[in-house]
Amino acid sequence: MPRFMQKLLKRLNIHYLIIILFIVIPLYPKFPLFNVPGTYVSIRLEDFLMLISFFILVGLALLKYKIILKNEVSKSIVLFLAAAIVSVLSAIFVTKTVEPHISILHYLRRIEYFVPFFIALVTVHKNYNLKVYATCLLMVVIYAFVYGVLQKYFNLPIVTTQNQEYSKGVALTYTPGGHLNSTFAGHYDLASFIILVAPIFYTSFWVFKNRISKIALCLGILASLWLLVNSVSRISIVSYLVAVSISLAFLKKYKAIVIAILISIIFIAFSSNLIERYSRIIEVTFSKVGSSFVARASEEKNENVFEDRSTSIRLNVEWPRAMRAFSKNPLVGTGFSSITLATDNDYLRLLGELGVVGFLAFLGILISLGRALIRYFPKNRNIGMKEAWVAGYSGSFVGVCLNAFFIDIFESSKFAIVFWLFTGIFISMRSRKLFKK
Repeated sequence: MPRFMQKLLKRLNIHYLIIILFIVIPLYPKFPLFNVPGTYVSIRLEDFLMLISFFILVGLALLKYKIILKNEVSKSIVLFLAAAIVSVLSAIFVTKTVEPHISILHYLRRIEYFVPFFIALVTVHKNYNLKVYATCLLMVVIYAFVYGVLQKYFNLPIVTTQNQEYSKGVALTYTPGGHLNSTFAGHYDLASFIILVAPIFYTSFWVFKNRISKIALCLGILASLWLLVNSVSRISIVSYLVAVSISLAFLKKYKAIVIAILISIIFIAFSSNLIERYSRIIEVTFSKVGSSFVARASEEKNENVFEDRSTSIRLNVEWPRAMRAFSKNPLVGTGFSSITLATDNDYLRLLGELGVVGFLAFLGILISLGRALIRYFPKNRNIGMKEAWVAGYSGSFVGVCLNAFFIDIFESSKFAIVFWLFTGIFISMRSRKLFKK
């Protein structure tokens, strides 16, 4: 690398790039700049930010390649990307189950999602940055809350990518009784983002000492809950409670777990839409059980059975479609984009698109992260920002993995970019031994 580039990279404070990613990615609505032919995927402003980040990463990697090569998680990610490109090539040239340019675009998107991980891995090395990052996330949630309130009560436009027509940048308005998106492309994205960041607020509450900071964190927690409840995602509520409980349990704040659950129940109780959706799935479950007994008694099928639309689509359409794709090529799958619509189960989507090889490679990333959390969690009873961050990430990680059973969350750009940025910060702290007392 030329000497002037080395000097430039050393003087460039990547700390600010991380802050920009934390703020811009969640908050900038997904307005399309131009469409990609043959697909409803669009190139957006965030893609140019990620392209700049990629070029910065290339320079950093040339300077600090040893950090990347020695890290177990980074090696797992490289292995997954290698498995994914094999699947894409197989889908293009062997099974011919994809449009080449679309599948390659999906592959490049996966690389884009991992860029923040490597940037954080090779740059985060100062403890004080963690408070700054937590503060940025708090401001992001407060802004998303204000934006969501304006959407729900004052018809502020919504930009979503949940179908081909909407993804063109059509400005919509909130429908009473519907799902809230705020600045995200869909309500599932918003809910998953809350699962990721809210545990940090709970754990940071025990670190920030001044009253104003504690009040701000409490407001962030309440704003998070409001956004989560108004997204009306049933599985995300469960994942949220699991994530927060695990995070606080790591800090041995057991009474706080009870308080957090009670506050969450109060918020849920005020959401008639969410209660109706939970009630519907309970009714469907009991009606299914009842109809099976009736069918056995009368030896004929009971046709008057309630259906829960989300559950029915998953069980009857999306999950079987993923398994059919898997059966076509169990080893390396049918390639990115071959399962054209949502699967609402990231693990089945992996099996269908990337086969056993890609699925095991991605599972290897999750296992290496889990090992890092279990092996490196600090034993010191004193709670500092490092301990709060790891405790929060631990809960978030479990909650996100649980959510992935019902949502294609690792394919959502806003969530995935921030998640891997979070992960890179955690792994960087571990590899640089910032927890050593």
